[in-house]
Amino acid sequence: MTPGSNVPLSVPRVAVDVAAPARLDVSGLLLTADGKVRSDDDFVFYNQPQGGPGVTHRPGGGSAPDAITVDTEAVPAGIEKIVVTASLDGGAAFAGTVPTATVRNADDGSVIATFAPAGLGPETALVVVEVYRRGGAWKVRAVGQGYADGLAGIATDFGVSVDEPAAPAQPAAPAPQTAQAPPTGPAATHLPPPPPAAPPAQPPAPAAAPGRINLDKGRVNLRKNETVSLVKGGKPLLSSVRMGLGWEPAFGGRDIDLDASVIVYGPQRNHLDTCYFGRLTVLNGAIQHSGDNLTGDGSGDDESITVHLGGLPPEATGLLFTVNSYSGQKFNKVAKAYCRLLDAASGEELVRFDLTSGEARTGVLMAKLVKQFSGEWEMTAIGTFVDARTAKSLVKPGAAAL
Repeated sequence: MTPGSNVPLSVPRVAVDVAAPARLDVSGLLLTADGKVRSDDDFVFYNQPQGGPGVTHRPGGGSAPDAITVDTEAVPAGIEKIVVTASLDGGAAFAGTVPTATVRNADDGSVIATFAPAGLGPETALVVVEVYRRGGAWKVRAVGQGYADGLAGIATDFGVSVDEPAAPAQPAAPAPQTAQAPPTGPAATHLPPPPPAAPPAQPPAPAAAPGRINLDKGRVNLRKNETVSLVKGGKPLLSSVRMGLGWEPAFGGRDIDLDASVIVYGPQRNHLDTCYFGRLTVLNGAIQHSGDNLTGDGSGDDESITVHLGGLPPEATGLLFTVNSYSGQKFNKVAKAYCRLLDAASGEELVRFDLTSGEARTGVLMAKLVKQFSGEWEMTAIGTFVDARTAKSLVKPGAAAL
């Protein structure tokens, strides 16, 4: 699976185990439609293995990983999803570590899906996958987004009470550690107090986009990490779409030559092809580039790429739209950059994503289109800046973002 993709569940009981080269703590949270637990009982982890109905924690033995088992037939009607999380022992960051989630039939152990989120950095806890209801059926979605403040950050974000030590009135030398008895009573359902830690390397990232939306209400304006399903009137959009990309020089700045491209990936993030100014047509004409704009002049799209969704080969499941500065000019010299998705036949604008400020880097991953198991496509705004002056240099960071 790739981030954002989903797979329908054909069995009522599934087990999700998460493995890594280092020891992981795996947990599950039962969430209502508002994205919160009903009470601390809906937090299932090593200290509370029998939590919310239908969800249990199974500790790993030896080299076996921890797992969360979900019996969808026993999950209460008010629960919309179960998120499966993972954190490294000792609060270490995931940088350099690639965890692997395996979704299995809980009764016979057969593999349903696997997901290995790559490109992780300061995150110390991840929402790995979510098992969720959709239209009366159950599915599993790959997430792979994390928090820099550990499992406590995830827990509090979803409404779980976390016991935290009182902050000292002034800095003091660390006191010797003493053993503590396990919590009893109501506090036993809470996380153990986290150790004092340095401020997170970055603000916690959202566990997932705030709800999937579709095109039924007209044009959608996306923010970073938000996702829109290309569905209108209950039907997936399978016609031709055009991705327009534009930019303007910063006030008083000179013309800036940027290049738009689309990088095509397969199910395992394997690079299939790239459409850019030097290769205007790929995949037998399924993707076509408008040609190179050398200045960025004008108020409309500077470059556009047309994708005939119905003409893509079945192995093309991920499209990453990028912009890079071949001449080496940095994006902090760009007043704004944007991308917008249009119906290629009617010219109707469907989705728009604006980047209001840039970084002193030479490439940006603007947005991705990911094909779901159901056949529908989802667009997610990215807006991540990288150092890459050519489309070829964007292939590897693009795969990590997919």
